[in-house]
Amino acid sequence: MRKVSIFGATGSIGQNTIDLIKRAPDEYDVVALTGAQNIAQLAADAKALKAKIAITADEARLEDLRAALDGTGIAVAAGALAIVEAAHRPADWIMSSIVGAAGLAPGIAALSQGTTLALANKESLVCAGKLLLETGRAHGAQILPVDSEHSAVFQALVGEEIDAVERIIITASGGAFRDWPLENLPEATLEQASYHPNWDMGQRITIDSASMFNKAMEIIETREFFGVDPAMIEVLIHPQSMIHALVGFTDGALMAHVGPADMRHAIGYALHHPVRRHLPVERLDLAKIGAFEFRAPDDLRWPALRIAREVMARGGLAGAVFNAAKETALDGFIAGKLKFTQMSDVVSQTLDAMDASGGHIDATMTLDNVVETDHQARKVTRLAIEKKAR
Repeated sequence: MRKVSIFGATGSIGQNTIDLIKRAPDEYDVVALTGAQNIAQLAADAKALKAKIAITADEARLEDLRAALDGTGIAVAAGALAIVEAAHRPADWIMSSIVGAAGLAPGIAALSQGTTLALANKESLVCAGKLLLETGRAHGAQILPVDSEHSAVFQALVGEEIDAVERIIITASGGAFRDWPLENLPEATLEQASYHPNWDMGQRITIDSASMFNKAMEIIETREFFGVDPAMIEVLIHPQSMIHALVGFTDGALMAHVGPADMRHAIGYALHHPVRRHLPVERLDLAKIGAFEFRAPDDLRWPALRIAREVMARGGLAGAVFNAAKETALDGFIAGKLKFTQMSDVVSQTLDAMDASGGHIDATMTLDNVVETDHQARKVTRLAIEKKAR
């Protein structure tokens, strides 16, 4: 049996991973499950999968988790340190789907044991791609992408040399506001931004899709994971969300990955890699679909795409600043302190401020420096938000 752990088990990626594991329960020995606020779901999954330990990130919910698992023999723990300790528990395959920078330390801990890390936590690569990849190489660990776009690129490159790649095109649905008049965007409400036309995701990532901050992160993630020149990375609006990425080669060929808008496809590929196995996903009827739609992205509608390229040009720990500012700006929008279009403003202001202050963006990439830079960037962004809210 393969030993597996799922970090971020109660989120959409975690739940889809659990769905696949439940379909072949005799093949997996579940070591650890982690979650945050949804204690009922975490406990139910821990019981169903007979996990060895369940951990909540919220230390205040430890007793709730303990009560929910009383008498089961399943160990319980709480807090960030407990999650990192769980990542050190031996496992053959670990899903990293904790949302945000909080997923970095557990990911590095998992890699340090030389395991296979299925990476859905894009923030890890954005904040500390070099550190994450070097840790994996040093310990003989394997990192498999789980974002649908990067899984698509990864699959398109099977049997190919990276030197033969001329361009990588990652697609974007365009989110909730892809067809809105630009002048209406400043008045977009939280409820409107929390709706996605194609995907069923959590609120934060759905809003990030609407603002395209999610795609901005994926541009940086593509550069880090595949080691290509940023100029080779393109974004294409594809409202149907069925072509997840395309890879262009030096002979002019384009190889596209086509599949349903179902995250179990990318998760299943990582779970079963290097073989393909049956997955319970829709089989596309291309004749019924009829046509695919594409359009170029608009930097005025989605300034996050421009900011991503500025982050790559700055280098160093700019990715950590960018992610922290993006997460904090999103908090400000959800709290009603920022308008939808002001999120990109405060992110740009934070990048400028942190670069000008010296020492942060140019610091050596260590876990401690990334964490400190993240902390400082959040403080700077909160100050920018308070100024906007006055």
